[in-house]
Amino acid sequence: MTDYANDVLVTADWVEDNLDAFQSDDSDHRLVEVDVDTEAYDEGHAPGAIGFNWETQLQDQTTRDILSKDDFESLLGSHGISEDDTVVLYGDNSNWFAAYAYWQFKYYGHDDVRLLDGGRDYWLENDYPLTDEAPDFSETTYTASGPRESIRAYREDVENAIEREIPLVDVRSPEEFSGEILAPPGLQETAQRGGHIPGARNISWAAVTNDDGTFKSYDEIEALYAEEGIDGDSTTVAYCRIGERSSVAWFALHELLGYDDAINYDGSWTEWGNLVGAPVETGSGE
Repeated sequence: MTDYANDVLVTADWVEDNLDAFQSDDSDHRLVEVDVDTEAYDEGHAPGAIGFNWETQLQDQTTRDILSKDDFESLLGSHGISEDDTVVLYGDNSNWFAAYAYWQFKYYGHDDVRLLDGGRDYWLENDYPLTDEAPDFSETTYTASGPRESIRAYREDVENAIEREIPLVDVRSPEEFSGEILAPPGLQETAQRGGHIPGARNISWAAVTNDDGTFKSYDEIEALYAEEGIDGDSTTVAYCRIGERSSVAWFALHELLGYDDAINYDGSWTEWGNLVGAPVETGSGE
């Protein structure tokens, strides 16, 4: 296991040791790869891993919102996942979309969900087993206990954070934060305006991970946020462009550091940067 946070973070070795359970139809262990599409999954994935397309399966296609409770229950049940299972999530880009899925699982009250430390890239680069066969698990009934609104921020929460000077963490690149660009190179521009929410601190999502995509130690992550005055004593709101990179930061703050009042603004810049009249700052913020 990992040096800390074993209840939310597992190593690739641990997953490999439990591959038999992840491939068994009658097991209470499920492994899920979550990517922005399923092209990488189709080329090869960990044996027993279910493939979820973040854009089409974990998002409501009409409202650009997370799945409704009914749809979430239907998706998981149709893939043989029950609310009592141990679910391990992993994906590309150092778990961007897997962390979002993790947050969504927690939002709907799933108790035993974990991230594979390092994600898909770590699994590939260290020659862990791969297959192109998709599992076919028996359908089951999934009953969600959520939603747990305490981990989700809405537009009104952001407005309140600005007014009360509650810490806001913008995890995007410095170029996005300053307003120089609207999205990472090659990705869709989803906002009309560039910049950041007034008062936000720019702490990259990648600052909490090592070069191999695994999370840094507790002490390193704690020191990183402490330098910006974030110590868990107050609410902290994380955001990015579409809510996936901020889920990595939320995971580090809420799950690894145990800052219970850390919340994820999944509307993120896609919402805020399109709001008429919403306050926006540009530049480095220094």
